[in-house]
Amino acid sequence: MRAIDTNVLVRLITRDDARQAVAADSFVENGAWVSVLALAETTWVLSSVYELGSKDLATAIEMLLNHRDLAVQDPEAVQAALDLFRARPALGFSDCLMLQLARKAGHLPLGTFDGNLGRVEGAQKL
Repeated sequence: MRAIDTNVLVRLITRDDARQAVAADSFVENGAWVSVLALAETTWVLSSVYELGSKDLATAIEMLLNHRDLAVQDPEAVQAALDLFRARPALGFSDCLMLQLARKAGHLPLGTFDGNLGRVEGAQKL
């Protein structure tokens, strides 16, 4: 299966460049794999460059999880991260994803200097 990077994901979501959006659609048409790293980078781009708020960001992540042509790496951890992000958007999706990946791997607690993240079960404020 092919894989896609952050730029392709951004085009699939934003559709801000018609030519690139068509190329992205065509590339993923027969299936494409999305790494959690590309997903995390995409959420950063969408929030910082495109200024998407937490609700729109959550909708975009959900769209990628449910996309008929995409296979997201570790979809259970991504869904758990999305659920946590929706409940506590101030954490940021990347932190939610990091915590859920650590939880799945059995490597808790997740040490952090982030006060908000440190209050979440499975994380430990240092």
